[in-house]
Amino acid sequence: MNSNITLEEVWALFRETDRKMQETDRRLKDLAEESKERQRETDRQLRELGKQIGGLGNQFGSFTEGLALPSMEKILRRQFGVDTIAPSVRVARGGQHLELDVLAYANGEVK
Repeated sequence: MNSNITLEEVWALFRETDRKMQETDRRLKDLAEESKERQRETDRQLRELGKQIGGLGNQFGSFTEGLALPSMEKILRRQFGVDTIAPSVRVARGGQHLELDVLAYANGEVK
């Protein structure tokens, strides 16, 4: 077996190695781009999930307020004599915001 390698064979090996390295580099860049795209999609899904969870919290709050409101109305009318009851009142003035779950008042005398 002849172990002598020619200069041309060495250059051919270098070219093949270079070609393989370029192919590996291209594959790594493709994988990096795929990874970035997956990360963007994951971020989008997390934002959407956060919105959905926030919405569920708001719905649960509205649900529990809705359960309490009828009893609260009875108490406010019978024990305090209020004649106006408004659920979920929002006020904004001068850049300040106020949210009331229930607003009740009477134009006459309160018990």
